[in-house]
Amino acid sequence: MALDATSLPSLKGTVSDEEWDTRVELAGFYRLVAKHDMDDLVGTHISARVPGHPDQFLINPYGVLFDEITASSLIKVNMDGDVLSDGPWPVNAAGFTIHHAVLSGRDDVMCSAHTHTVAGMAVSSVEGGLTPLTQKHMRFYKNIGHHPYEGIADDADEGARLQRDLAGHDALLLENHGLLTCGPSVRSAWALLYNLEKCCQTQVAVESTGAELVTPSEELCETTRALFQRMLQKPGFGNLLDAWESSLRVIAREDDSFMH
Repeated sequence: MALDATSLPSLKGTVSDEEWDTRVELAGFYRLVAKHDMDDLVGTHISARVPGHPDQFLINPYGVLFDEITASSLIKVNMDGDVLSDGPWPVNAAGFTIHHAVLSGRDDVMCSAHTHTVAGMAVSSVEGGLTPLTQKHMRFYKNIGHHPYEGIADDADEGARLQRDLAGHDALLLENHGLLTCGPSVRSAWALLYNLEKCCQTQVAVESTGAELVTPSEELCETTRALFQRMLQKPGFGNLLDAWESSLRVIAREDDSFMH
């Protein structure tokens, strides 16, 4: 029987309190992605920078399902690709390429997430990408990057182009591939991913009806996006919207092994 990530010895007490808290949050992010059916077996990845060590980040062990990932099973690597923690699993080469590009190119980013959902891959594969259809879409109106498909992302040279296409955005459509979000915290990257996925699901559902689309005016899209930005910049307001603590409590009630 293959080694079970949930049975690994706990790293708590062997790493800083700040790193441990980040490990727990990141493992919780993986479990939330699985709970909301946004995982892809052992494909895709989420990373978080190690507090106090901006040149190091945590990422999933390649070969472990998202609903098995724990705080102690996460792998620590540096920007040179060196593995800094012991473990029986390798790092996904494409995962390193993508997250190295995002984290090394944006000092303001602490967490980055990439998914291959059906809706995300569908929207990333149509001309124009995300269409401004609903209130949720307005959060991303003219505020999402596009990165052309270059094949499996295991070429280090692609990193510079990922950085170029992400630019100052916190969301990116990886064309013919999937979604990417990032943010200054684990919870902010999760909130963006959750909402971007909802937008993609809604777009696929609406377009599948074949009916004529009702799209808001450009002026209304602009003003709604600006309102979102003002609301999210209010101290603590974003934390009310993301329901992070409540979400972690839900998954902990079902299975709290991610915290160990």
